[in-house]
Amino acid sequence: MLLLLETLSSVPARGEKSPAAHNRRVSLFAFAPSRGPRWPLATQAALGIAAPIAVMTLLGMAPLGYIAASGAFTVLFAGSAAVVDRARILPFVALGLILCAALGVLVSGNDWLVSIGVVLVAIASAALAFGFRLGPPGPLFFVLVFGLSAHVVGAGSISPVVYVAALAAGCVFSYLVAMTPLLLPRTRAVDARALRVLLPGPALTADSRLLLLRVAIVAVLGVLLGLVIDPERTYWIVGSAIAVIGVAAARRAAFQRGLHRMLGTVVGAGVYVLLSLLHPNGLWLALLLGALQFTIELVVVRHYALALVFITPLVLLLTGAATGSIGSLDVALERIIDTIVGAALGAASGLLHPRASPVRD
Repeated sequence: MLLLLETLSSVPARGEKSPAAHNRRVSLFAFAPSRGPRWPLATQAALGIAAPIAVMTLLGMAPLGYIAASGAFTVLFAGSAAVVDRARILPFVALGLILCAALGVLVSGNDWLVSIGVVLVAIASAALAFGFRLGPPGPLFFVLVFGLSAHVVGAGSISPVVYVAALAAGCVFSYLVAMTPLLLPRTRAVDARALRVLLPGPALTADSRLLLLRVAIVAVLGVLLGLVIDPERTYWIVGSAIAVIGVAAARRAAFQRGLHRMLGTVVGAGVYVLLSLLHPNGLWLALLLGALQFTIELVVVRHYALALVFITPLVLLLTGAATGSIGSLDVALERIIDTIVGAALGAASGLLHPRASPVRD
């Protein structure tokens, strides 16, 4: 069936003068070309999320493992760069995540401060990510870490200092995992590029200025909508919108990613419900989250909707484990609503980009 859909995706629809509309319609059924082996990054990400949970579970401190697992976001950046170059870039990513976590715990418990913080963190992280050309996944995880930190600490289950310390430890562990290839002489033999070459800037191009404007708009609107829907969930709405914006300055990309995110999240929520019926915990949960993260990194650059089928249950399971609400169907429904609202905002903000010139035969 998939082969048939991919074959059909290459046949123009009757009456279409350019492939643009057709590409939007069939993007759900086609995989992007492979960009090289992804298993090294996938393995690092899987270890970064699974190992802290497994170790802390064996030590009888599983909640700290769930928090430290968020540090695995560190290894998701600069995935295509040489290891010697990642060694210079990832400390800045880890520092940014830790800073966002610290800000989140400082304002936890106050919905207004958290909402204002979501806007400020979104704009500041986007300005830095775009200004220094950090690349994918852009500002997304900085916003999510801020929101998750405020949410978990606001629930009163863990102290702010312990939370930040656990997340910082997770970031350091993930960084060390990402650096393990340096044990090989051939990896160390690669000449490292200067930091100003790896992170050129600060400078905003016309495209990056427009991306930053979109982030600012969806952050403000997402927070306002979140205050109406549920003030504790504003970060998820804004994060969903920023995920749709991504790092590509194109109108078509905005609509495609919005569609992918909506449908992928709905299916992913269903997967979460099925997995939650198994009541995973402890080492089984660590193994499950590691497998989900590994799969995500293999497919995310080739098919965004398919990746979200695995991203959604991973985030819901991890958040549920940290807050003690794992298996909640109400949480799954809330995330679907939040994602649809955020994805619609992110896709609509793509209208700020000019139309692409029509393709001529």
